[in-house]
Amino acid sequence: MRLTPIVLLFASGLALAMPNAIPTPGSVIAERDQLAALKSRQSAVDTAQPTPAIEPQVPIQLPSRMFGSKLFGGAFRHSTGIGFNPDYQISIGDRIAVRLWGAFMFDGQMVVDPQGNIFIPNVGPVTVAGTRNGNLNNLVANHVRRVYKTNVNAYASLDIAQPVKVFVTGFVKQPGLYGGIAADSVLSYLDKAGGVDAERGSYVDITIRRGNTIRKQLNLYDFLLQGRLDLVQFTDGDVIVVGPRQHTFTVSGEVYNDNDFEFGQNRITVADALAVARPKPGATHVSIARRQGSEKTSEYYTLDKAGAVMLEDGDQLNVTTDRYASTIQVRVEGAHSGEHAIVLPYGATMADVLAKVRANSMSQIDAIQLFRKSVAERQKAMLALSLQKLQETAFSARSSTKEEADLRTREAELIERFVAKAGKVEPKGQVVLNEKTLQTTLLEDGDVIRIPERTSVVMVHGDVLFPNAVSWQPGLNVGGYVEQVGGYNQSADKSRLILMKQNGEALPVSASAKVAAGDEVMVMPKIDSKNIEVTRGITQILYQIAVAAKIILDI
Repeated sequence: MRLTPIVLLFASGLALAMPNAIPTPGSVIAERDQLAALKSRQSAVDTAQPTPAIEPQVPIQLPSRMFGSKLFGGAFRHSTGIGFNPDYQISIGDRIAVRLWGAFMFDGQMVVDPQGNIFIPNVGPVTVAGTRNGNLNNLVANHVRRVYKTNVNAYASLDIAQPVKVFVTGFVKQPGLYGGIAADSVLSYLDKAGGVDAERGSYVDITIRRGNTIRKQLNLYDFLLQGRLDLVQFTDGDVIVVGPRQHTFTVSGEVYNDNDFEFGQNRITVADALAVARPKPGATHVSIARRQGSEKTSEYYTLDKAGAVMLEDGDQLNVTTDRYASTIQVRVEGAHSGEHAIVLPYGATMADVLAKVRANSMSQIDAIQLFRKSVAERQKAMLALSLQKLQETAFSARSSTKEEADLRTREAELIERFVAKAGKVEPKGQVVLNEKTLQTTLLEDGDVIRIPERTSVVMVHGDVLFPNAVSWQPGLNVGGYVEQVGGYNQSADKSRLILMKQNGEALPVSASAKVAAGDEVMVMPKIDSKNIEVTRGITQILYQIAVAAKIILDI
């Protein structure tokens, strides 16, 4: 036990105060030196930085692809008994409740003895082993009537609520002895044992044993696919055995159940495999990758001809949709008087659409816009990559002084918030159309073509005092429109101005650039960072967002 300097001083004071403990000059000096040394060690302990605890690295466990692996998550272990099972056969060790009333009264519970009998007072032994639970009451009542012809009534039932303990073993996660009641389902006991080991255990080979007798064989796929589960009444000492994994095959692609599946025999047909995997409506073909021995072979069939093909252990079945587009559908929005959805042959061009468009007096055909989903997805991916590079640059910058390190920390926090905000931006996917090649531009299924309305306003936004729409004035340049909305903010970068045309074209311009009706003027913010790479990265991202989403973010 280590004493602090305060305790030692207190002890020293007591010693000096005691009449029989007169200190000598040498002892006082030694004690003083000892206290100084203790103070020095205590100070070193107090100022020492604690060593951070090293947390053990927990390996990331990927979810199993095995069909049925999600069955046991704790939902069954606390469930109550499922009640009366008329098809259950009475077995040795079961407990039977018998009641007699009338001229003779009796109420008791009897255990089926090793001979399969229960003994009813004044009636004698009644063989009940092997009797269906649904016939038990009639069996006992008939035996009672042989002794008591009249004035005695009988009622017998299997005590399904009796507490029992059942062994669960085999390929489960936590083999052991688990308590429950006789009417609990096999799923309840398996769940209490952690469920089937998805990597080694079998879902189609579940055995319930009583002594050397196999009482029931269960296939959990019957429950998973058809909701069918055989009821079992358990008694003390029953054993649930989960067998080892048997034969497996993999199904992927255009199916609802994209999983690994287990089957009990050496070979099954593709039709049987698809019955459990459930192909989606658009599926047309299947390919089979076989890994038998040291060779790998592939087979390819149409869906209607593959039913009788045999699958073997380890085969991979991939269901595909090999359907080629013969037509595409595009939407036409904006200022026009025609249909909004147009069906065109595969490989159609913008000229095919323009031939069907019914323009009106407000249509501005020369500024037609094209929005494409695949372009939006690509813009989103490019933005995510730029944000990732910005984070890496900001967090990997080194500092030579403490003040610089504090500045880097604050800057990194700002960049983190900026990245979170920028990551939520959804690009529009606009394709910049060229007037010379407009007619020959190929279209894709799902394209949106927008015909802008003729307008007489110019949008001015970004780092300006009052972002707004301004009436277009002939001869007024970019700087003039900025003055119309109150001028630049203090954070504006006057050297970075963007002029957005209606057809999606983005032009870096100066304040003296000419503006057409319908254009947008964007004023970019000034980036204040000591790190040149960070400044360049943020500037690039701001330009990307301005062009792809037509918005200006601040930092």
